[in-house]
Amino acid sequence: MKNLFQKYKHAWVLLYAFLYFPCFIYLEKHITKDFHVIHMPLDDHIPFLEIFIIPYTLWFAYIAGTILYFFFTDVREYYKLTAFLFIGMTIFLIVSALYPNGQLLRPQEFPRENIFTDMVRVLYNSDTPTNILPSIHVYNSIGACIAILRCDALKKHRFIHIGAPVLSILIILSTMFLKQHSVWDVIFGIGMAWVLYYFIYQVDYAAARAKRKSKVKRYS
Repeated sequence: MKNLFQKYKHAWVLLYAFLYFPCFIYLEKHITKDFHVIHMPLDDHIPFLEIFIIPYTLWFAYIAGTILYFFFTDVREYYKLTAFLFIGMTIFLIVSALYPNGQLLRPQEFPRENIFTDMVRVLYNSDTPTNILPSIHVYNSIGACIAILRCDALKKHRFIHIGAPVLSILIILSTMFLKQHSVWDVIFGIGMAWVLYYFIYQVDYAAARAKRKSKVKRYS
């Protein structure tokens, strides 16, 4: 047990779920009216396409699978991935709390009736059209894709290396075609990913610390 604990001690990061989900559930229950409506004219020209419920729901397995892969194979990249995801999710919670937001894009009636619209109906019943800015579906999909594309071990698996960006794009599109998110949510999700990518993946904090220590020694 001691060896097992030592080997997987990095699991502590996942305790973040015990902070995120209660906060998210609280916001979902309490932000149901008197919210800022997120909308742009382009939203009205995007058709409702229920087939996109497939990539939308695949998101859950995509994010969980990516985290688990790096949890067991590459602790350093696992820490970077979870930092990227969880910092963005925390920002999302803060934005939702300080700027209650939602959308009015969902169709009153479905244009078709099939198994996919049935799935969308379940989604609508379980997920409120509030707390949407920025889109975590968009943001986390980009985060998972970045981690996969950076992984040398996965580069030899062409299906995964090509499939990750394709799935990420389909998930991003699904948020709009299912009328779950405004284009603004997607733009802000992509923008937040772009900013945090720099701080998580581009900045060499170890080198920066070493440089600061070197300067301190030089002038001490």
